[in-house]
Amino acid sequence: MLLTLVIVYLLVTITIGLLAAKKVHNSADFAIAGRHLPMAMIVTTTFATWFGSETVLGIPAKFVNGGLHGVIEDPFGAGFCLILVGLFFAGRLYRMTLLTISDYYRERYGRVVEVVCTLIIMLSYLGWVSAQVSALGLVFNVLSDGAISMPWGMAIGVVSILAYTLFGGMWSVAITDFIQMIILVAGLSILAVFAADQAGGADKVLALAQSKEMFHLLPEPNLKEWLFFVGSAVTIMFGSIPQQDVFQRVMSANNVNSATKGPVIGGICYILFAFVPMFLVVSAMLIMPETAQSLIDQDPQRVLPTLVLEKMPFIMQVLFFGALLSAIKSTASATLLAPSVTFTENIWRQFNPNPTDQQELRAMRITVLVFSALVLAYAIFEQGTSIYEMVSNAYQVPLVGAFIPLTFGLYWKRASTQGAILSIALGLGVWTIFVFSPLGEAFPAQLAGLGASLLGMLFGSLAPQWIDNTQASHREFAQVT
Repeated sequence: MLLTLVIVYLLVTITIGLLAAKKVHNSADFAIAGRHLPMAMIVTTTFATWFGSETVLGIPAKFVNGGLHGVIEDPFGAGFCLILVGLFFAGRLYRMTLLTISDYYRERYGRVVEVVCTLIIMLSYLGWVSAQVSALGLVFNVLSDGAISMPWGMAIGVVSILAYTLFGGMWSVAITDFIQMIILVAGLSILAVFAADQAGGADKVLALAQSKEMFHLLPEPNLKEWLFFVGSAVTIMFGSIPQQDVFQRVMSANNVNSATKGPVIGGICYILFAFVPMFLVVSAMLIMPETAQSLIDQDPQRVLPTLVLEKMPFIMQVLFFGALLSAIKSTASATLLAPSVTFTENIWRQFNPNPTDQQELRAMRITVLVFSALVLAYAIFEQGTSIYEMVSNAYQVPLVGAFIPLTFGLYWKRASTQGAILSIALGLGVWTIFVFSPLGEAFPAQLAGLGASLLGMLFGSLAPQWIDNTQASHREFAQVT
């Protein structure tokens, strides 16, 4: 019965998404909803960007093992990413009326930087979308009591998301996000109240978390611990700023006020509401202590689904899996759309310089289909990898390769194409060395790459100017003498 209701829910969201697809008449409608979304939808769709499988399943799993210290990357880093986007990036980018974030790199630095940053951004989405697909596979596997295997569950999930994203683009994503976030917030809130009652009261849940030092946030007072703590914090906080899914939401706003304030409100709401799944997993330790401990030791991602299926009435099961599917589908649909639009606009157009708008729209849809197939294959290949880790690792590449060129391009007039190229090359090069060598165990690879990217931008931009000034001074001296 529960599985049947889940399938009905999927069919309803597909129907809503297909109805929204009627608003799509050109590539701008497909990519950024024609820049027509009001403030409320910008808030819900930015909130939905992050509230995915890692928030409902991955964050609680990390929280019970490492406390707040273990989840500094997400939700804290992820939430502050949206806040920073709204405060420092959204306004400047919105006024440029671009279709993709990679369009900015072309306008500021030229074609080479545009293509390289596009590839960096696209690569990062494989891990993120795969995490959502893996969670969908887990949901169907759990609900069917193993009758539906993880790979088949992943395939069913991808098809259900593809059904409306392929046709409706950002319009379908935004409208389904709005509805799914209402279901998500209501469902998890009611579930938290019910779980607190089963656990003997919210005060007992908080007391258990306190006794196990789960509210401990800061690392031990030594340099290495602090370096890895900062490295984790900035991975999503900075690494997701130069991402197409965040950019699409900013550019979809109907005015600059919505574009700047929407992400800030969405980021604050995300940080606050991410505590609800953490509260639920601690409740599970009181409601079913032996089972919860066994799952924490084996696969902590299954604690919440098991709590709901074994200890809660049917209506709570419906609410939980409805909320979980809402979280996963809202994130997955956006992250399938973003790299596909970027590829079409910034790589496909290199070989088709003067396409009609309908040709470009068709190319975007074909790319969504192809990327979905790649994501499904990657998710099946990575089966067994932690959802939280898949999301976390996805952001290191844009952090070390694309963040510095974006930030310095917006705020430093002397940033040059040479500086951007050297920044990307050094950032990715140093990061790769640290990741695949023992150096990464002594110093966080993402911080090493970020530092190298910064040095590359400064040296690449200033050195040619310094050389030109030096040569000019020598020529003036020679003329005088």
